[in-house]
Amino acid sequence: MSKNTPDKILLGITGAIIFFGLFVLASAASVGSDTRFAEQLLFGFLPGAAVAFAFFKIPLPVLQKWAPYLLLGNIILLLMVFVPAFSETARGATRWISLGFVSFQPAEFLKLTFILYMAGLLALRKERKKGRTGSLKETLLPFLVVTAVVGFLLIKQPDISTLGIIFFATLIIYFTARTPVWHTLALLAAGGITGFLVIHFTPYRLSRISGLFNPDLEPLGATYQLRQALITVGSGGIFGLGVGMSQQKFGFLPFPATDSIFAILAEETGFIGSVIIIFLFSAFLFRGFQIALASRSGFARLVAIGICSWIFIQATVNIGTMVGLFPVTGIPLPLISFGKSHLIAEMAAIGILLNISRYTKK
Repeated sequence: MSKNTPDKILLGITGAIIFFGLFVLASAASVGSDTRFAEQLLFGFLPGAAVAFAFFKIPLPVLQKWAPYLLLGNIILLLMVFVPAFSETARGATRWISLGFVSFQPAEFLKLTFILYMAGLLALRKERKKGRTGSLKETLLPFLVVTAVVGFLLIKQPDISTLGIIFFATLIIYFTARTPVWHTLALLAAGGITGFLVIHFTPYRLSRISGLFNPDLEPLGATYQLRQALITVGSGGIFGLGVGMSQQKFGFLPFPATDSIFAILAEETGFIGSVIIIFLFSAFLFRGFQIALASRSGFARLVAIGICSWIFIQATVNIGTMVGLFPVTGIPLPLISFGKSHLIAEMAAIGILLNISRYTKK
């Protein structure tokens, strides 16, 4: 199989998002003695670039072979989150592993390892069935079992938003692997019922959904972040207040460098800057699907679809929460929000996508 050069358009789009994001993060994290910009650069971006390069060089057949072991290792890390000697709790959730000198969030890496595993499983079944994966035992049942295992662990943390991202990204993979349509419909029904039950039995999630339709319901409680986000986004106008000139980051908008960073971006760069970042994520999705369609192997095609779907869905949810389209969640804006774990995982995924782009049909 002959090698091509990595896709320069995808590389340019990704570089633009990261470059744009670093400027906004530098502003959002400039309050007081905040050191998160330096942390993101030294312990997020630089390790992420190294990991991305490593995945860029790994042969795709090797990656497919090791995908189940990567997922298994990730599940073990998810279990370690509940071991008191390693666990770290923040904002009421136990999602981090602390090793003393470093802490990380295993669920962020699960987005990638789950995609690799499901792509490998479906590609293998498709090869055996000569183009179609229709077996209930070989496709639907493994998907349900593995999703149930990781879903249980994520619900226990709790991290429902990450579970939703993983579910929908891998469901797209499942559908595009030419499985029967009724499989996808059954999975959607199962996901819907699970989501309803999880929300129904957790009052704070119900209040977030109620607040989405009535922002004045609890102005100092459940809807506070949404109200402040809408004020922040609206303050930017057409052209924004200028980079570094945000006013809402000074104690008004919660989590300006993490969950709410798009609102800061909108305040400082205005409608123009917001449209540019939305365009970049849309271009990433489009180019990712082009790479997938031109891929020479089923595994590469499904991985490319899964990665670009994951990044785009996550960006859509994050931006949607800031403009009142979705309930407030803890989902970071890919490649932009502060958070070393998610940045390293996303850059690793970009490395794989660039690797896949080397073996496309020209």
